[in-house]
Amino acid sequence: MKKPKLIVTFLLFFLLPLAGLMAQDFVYKPINPAFGGDTFNYQWLLSSAESQNKITEKKDDPYSYFDDPLQDFEATLNRQILDQLTRKIIGEQFGEGTLEEGEYMIGDYQIEIADGYDGINITIFDSSTGGQTSITIPYF
Repeated sequence: MKKPKLIVTFLLFFLLPLAGLMAQDFVYKPINPAFGGDTFNYQWLLSSAESQNKITEKKDDPYSYFDDPLQDFEATLNRQILDQLTRKIIGEQFGEGTLEEGEYMIGDYQIEIADGYDGINITIFDSSTGGQTSITIPYF
């Protein structure tokens, strides 16, 4: 009976501390550099994500707004007219030109210019979409 107690005591006092020496602390280190991981993992993560991406982007010509050249011409013309109007408004405000009150029909745009008590009021109505923009340029 003494031998089993001696063996159990030997195991408890001598072998159990050795089992603790083989363990190590668990330390979490993220892989993604955005969360504190190694920055050298960035290219690997990016190429892995791109290879799994099943969505393809449609590559369009950035200078082509419309498929129809006539629509493109109309849009360009409207932009140029609105640009000239903007230059007139700014020029009038700073004394470089004159801006006359009234209503103007330019393409799909109806532009109304009027003097108000707080400044020049400009209302632009787009008849194709129904959108309306109001701009007030205050007097100095």
